[in-house]
Order: sequence, then structure tokens, then C-alpha cells
Amino acid sequence: MIKFALSLRGWPRPWAASALWIVVLSLGCQPAVSNFTECEDVAGLHAICGVDRAEDLALLPNQSEVIMGEGYGVKGQKSGHLSILDPATETLVTVYELGSGPFDTGLSPDWGASQCPGPPALSFRPHGIDLSVQEDGKIRLLVVNHGEQERVEFFEVIEKTQGTETAVEWRGCAVPPEGAFLNDVVSLPDGGFLVTHMMSAEAGAMDLARGSLGLETGFVYRWKPEVGFSRVPGTGGPLPNGIEVSDDGRIVYLNLYLGDELRVLELESGETLKTLEISRPDNLTWSLDGRLWVASHEDAWMDSMACMEVREGACGMGFRVVSVDPVSYEMQTLFAHEGKPMGAGTAALDLDGEMLIGSFASDRLLRVPGHLMNDSEGRSGGSQRLE
Repeated sequence: MIKFALSLRGWPRPWAASALWIVVLSLGCQPAVSNFTECEDVAGLHAICGVDRAEDLALLPNQSEVIMGEGYGVKGQKSGHLSILDPATETLVTVYELGSGPFDTGLSPDWGASQCPGPPALSFRPHGIDLSVQEDGKIRLLVVNHGEQERVEFFEVIEKTQGTETAVEWRGCAVPPEGAFLNDVVSLPDGGFLVTHMMSAEAGAMDLARGSLGLETGFVYRWKPEVGFSRVPGTGGPLPNGIEVSDDGRIVYLNLYLGDELRVLELESGETLKTLEISRPDNLTWSLDGRLWVASHEDAWMDSMACMEVREGACGMGFRVVSVDPVSYEMQTLFAHEGKPMGAGTAALDLDGEMLIGSFASDRLLRVPGHLMNDSEGRSGGSQRLE
């Protein structure tokens, strides 16, 4: 099978169907990805069941809880929510959703753009997320929302103390220019953020075809409280996806999903400092020792489309997690997998000797013990196929 770098995660069904027929008719082949409903451990890999398509994950500053957006999907599906996982007990608690609660801690909605139309009212579909500690010590959570309109939501996270549990409160939003279709977001030290604009919301299959040829489909927006959205120079490419920045906000790490590229560039000038070849890179996270962890996809792009059809269970599409040293740019595969108990990994978190992986097409998380990982500290393990 010819492998094209293409993902349709979160795109409206008519576009996905059009692109699928175009390629199937031209290549005469079918997706080969495996799907399965049973949620159980396999060969030392642990499945945390009962999680609804957690596409992106973030570790709270207390390093004892993980926050995620559940219910990732396209318009027309049910709304999602924000949840917090305690890895020690594997207890999962909903901390924000529409239509039930209460989730009101009494905070005022004074973050984000002054033109924000108000909190999500009809639909909440979380995609990329980012967690940061502000100068005043408050914890800010940014969430890409594909609800009734494309937005970046601002939340404040209040960590648990004695006698209280961790809480999340909506604080505002920022609405990008018309036609934007967003993916991932990262906070900047100046109070703004960067967000990847994958492609035009109206272009549909045409942009998919352009991206599969390595042509530009999108770029990165920068948002500042006083000026709003502007395009970041040097960020154009085929389907911008995951994004991270250095601690000082000067260096941007950008995944170009259809370009099989991790691009490192200066924020202000847009100058490219380094390009690294990684197969279909999705989300980026910082490990506890300061490396970038990149979740990337191995199988054909039609397998990604097949994964989008999963309504229960998990998709077994092959993926790997690659570590990147931000100084030397040395790369190393930490973990590679396909099949049971979960494939199609989109984000990996460092749990201090373990790895926690989320997926856009799964009703579970994957927990990988240290002895099944490869890293510079001597843990062994590696690529495996488990059916």
C-alpha cells in the first residue's frame, strides 16, 4: 500500500468521505487498521478504561494529576468535557462540562479577548490543550474548542488542597479569524498564546489534496491580549499540528503532520533553526528531564480515516513516541506499538518512569511501564505488534 501522510481527525464527515473516495478510487486499496472493543492489559501494557477519546493530555504542576479533554470529535456528535485523572488510583473525575454541574467556583470571566461572546453554550468539543503557571501563580488551561464555532477557551485550574478537590473554572475565550480550523495551542510568557491553524475550514478535500502533496495548508496564529490574532512568519506548511515553545517563549517547536517534519524556529523572526524528519508528528509534550516527546503515526493515512469511524473500543493504528533533545536535536524512539490494547496514540506524558498515552480514537488510555520503554537511562523495550 502506498503511504500518504494525511489525517482527518476532527474534520466534518463530508470532507472526510470525499477525500477517502478520491484516494480509494485512485489507488484501489483499503484501510488495513484493526479495531477492537475489549479493554484489557496485553503483554505488560496497561489499559485505563472508560476514557472518551482523550486526544491531548497535560500534567498538573503538582505532578500527581493529569488533565485532559474528553469527547474529541466533529460537529454533530455529543459535547465533550474536561476530566482529571489521578494516576495513583486511576480515578477519573469530570471537572467541566455543559449542562450539568455545578462547576462554578465564583471566578469572573476576565481572561481572553474582550470580544468573547461568553462561555460555551451549545457544544464543547475539546481538542489541543495547554497548561501553564502565570506570573501571579494562577494555573491557566487553554483548550481548542470545535463547538458551535472555532475558539480557544481560557480556564483557571485550582489545585486540590486539604479538604478540597481540583476545580476548573471557565475564564474567557478568543475567537480566531473566520475560516480558521485549529488543532493545538501553547501559552506564551507575555500572556498570549500560539495556536495551529491546520487548514481552511471551507477548503475541504482540496486542502487535503494539497497537503498530501506537501503544499501549504495552514500556519500558526499568535494571539496577544491587546492586538488579537496575527500570523507567525515561517510557520506555513502542510497541516500544522502540535506545537510547543521554550520556557522563555523565543523558540517554537512545530509539527507539520503532512510534511513529516518537526520545525524549530524563532518566534519573532520566523527563521528556521532546524528541521527534523518524523513520520506524521502529532502532539508535543515536555518530559520531566527537559526533552520533547513527539507522538507520531506510522500507518497509511487511510488508517487514520478508518480510526475516525471508531465509536466504541479502540483503533490499533501503529504509532511511536520519539524523544528530541532541544539542544543537540538527538532523536530516539522511546516506544512504538500497534494493535491491542490501544493504537493511534496522539499525546504522551512522562509520569516519572512511566508513559501515559492518549488517543483521538479510543475509549481508554495506555500506560507503559518503564521496562517497556527505550531511553538514555538504560530502560529497554521498544517496538512491538500485539494483536
